Amino acid sequence: MKINLDVDVHHLTRVEGHGNIHVKVKNGKLLEARWDVVETPRYFEVMLKGKHYSSAAPLTARICGICSFSHTLASLRATEAAFGVEIPEAAAILRLLAKHGETLQSHALHLFFLAAPDFLDVPSAIPLMESHPEVVAIALRLKGLGNKICDVVGGRQTHPVSLQVGGVAAMPTGLPDLPPVLEEALEDLASTVELFKTFQLPDFVRETEFVSLRANGDGYPFIGSDLISTDGVLKAEADYLAMTNEYVDGNNTSKWCRLSRDSFAVGALARLNNNYAQLRPEAQAVAGELGLAPVNHNPFMNNVAQLVECVHIAHDSLDLIDQLADMKSAPTMVEVKYRAGEGVSAVEAPRGILYHHYKYNKDGKITKANCVIPTTQNNANIHNDMRALVEQFATEKGMTNERLELLCSMLVRAYDPCISCSVH
Repeated sequence: MKINLDVDVHHLTRVEGHGNIHVKVKNGKLLEARWDVVETPRYFEVMLKGKHYSSAAPLTARICGICSFSHTLASLRATEAAFGVEIPEAAAILRLLAKHGETLQSHALHLFFLAAPDFLDVPSAIPLMESHPEVVAIALRLKGLGNKICDVVGGRQTHPVSLQVGGVAAMPTGLPDLPPVLEEALEDLASTVELFKTFQLPDFVRETEFVSLRANGDGYPFIGSDLISTDGVLKAEADYLAMTNEYVDGNNTSKWCRLSRDSFAVGALARLNNNYAQLRPEAQAVAGELGLAPVNHNPFMNNVAQLVECVHIAHDSLDLIDQLADMKSAPTMVEVKYRAGEGVSAVEAPRGILYHHYKYNKDGKITKANCVIPTTQNNANIHNDMRALVEQFATEKGMTNERLELLCSMLVRAYDPCISCSVH
């Protein structure tokens, strides 16, 4: 019997932004399997031209309401690199803590409200309020904790105001309120691990290249460092163009990227594959419980990698707050003197590595800007994964359009794409 399948998703739900899935199998032969980004371009790089350095971070924070702290940090660091600014140690710790808050709230949003419904056999998170109220309660507490960390350190839950060129405006007064909530979150994360043990992830593997920051020293990398891939490529932070190699695809309003192969992946799974040894022991233990070890080539395991990172972040945040307790009177800002210059910054946003690159004139105004977004880097890999996924599962006994659509949709959602950012 010849197999005929036709999947046309316009637009995919439970992702940020607008993307389409097109799959066609005729008489058992794969004719088409595409992931297309169709969001309208937003031209943030042009908006930055002529802007004073003090406007760059507040403006680029608006690229994304979920990753606004990552864009802020990438922007600040690029400006500081251009001006030769070195921030105080306390400011660096505070920025990492704020970054942890954003990653926690973003991962919680994705894991519980976007990905989990697929594994709990419901069409969205709304039915979970009746069928799994305890899961929704955990989700809200974890996301609320991430928001609270961002609020305490950044001055707001999104689009931070305390993170500024030169450091952080002041030492937050609300830090002592965070440890009790973080301790409670460890119990919620343990319950989440047990929940994920019940999920059956599709048995799918396609070997690809994974790109992330490289750990310099003992810490798991989130803010700045060299760039590394599982294929052995190593570049300096400022050499990001050689790592991203953006190009235009005719079916997409987002650019695509490639490195050693036709495509590569960024995100939690890429970070873990490249830096597993730098995870906290508690996070490594969770990875082991959930069957995740480097180098893992199942894109659906990105969900698991995000959960592992949440465990790492909760424990690491407690340590960072302990360090800050001994630095109450430490400086958090340095004087900034603008000058003509050029700076590059790489930050691990929740969805993967994010680059900001600015050129400044002698008046401290931007003459050229470039931003390379995580989902931009993932789009080609999603496309290639989808083709391989369809080739593997289309001939499976009893395969239907509905089942294949679900598998393809789950694949895209596993990447946690931020599509509107990718067309920046």
